[in-house]
Amino acid sequence: MTNKITKEKLIKYFSITEKAFHEAKGKVIKGREEEAKEVIEMVKNYISDARYFESQGEFVNAFASINYVHGWLDAGVRLGVFDVDDNKLFTIK
Repeated sequence: MTNKITKEKLIKYFSITEKAFHEAKGKVIKGREEEAKEVIEMVKNYISDARYFESQGEFVNAFASINYVHGWLDAGVRLGVFDVDDNKLFTIK
């Protein structure tokens, strides 16, 4: 176990989070489109922030941002905005 955020760790978490984003945005629950739009916009913004921090070598901030992205996605799932069932990508019941 390491206490460092490496480029490899960022690659891993970007991959997982972008896969989750792709899955979620394709499974918006009917009637929740407005909420989904807001979540998706925030996710895009934080992914952009994470990529920027990564490009600047600020791995801690990049890692924090990508985890915030996943928090938004999980919140959308738990609030019934996205209908997903992959418990490896999302915190689901």
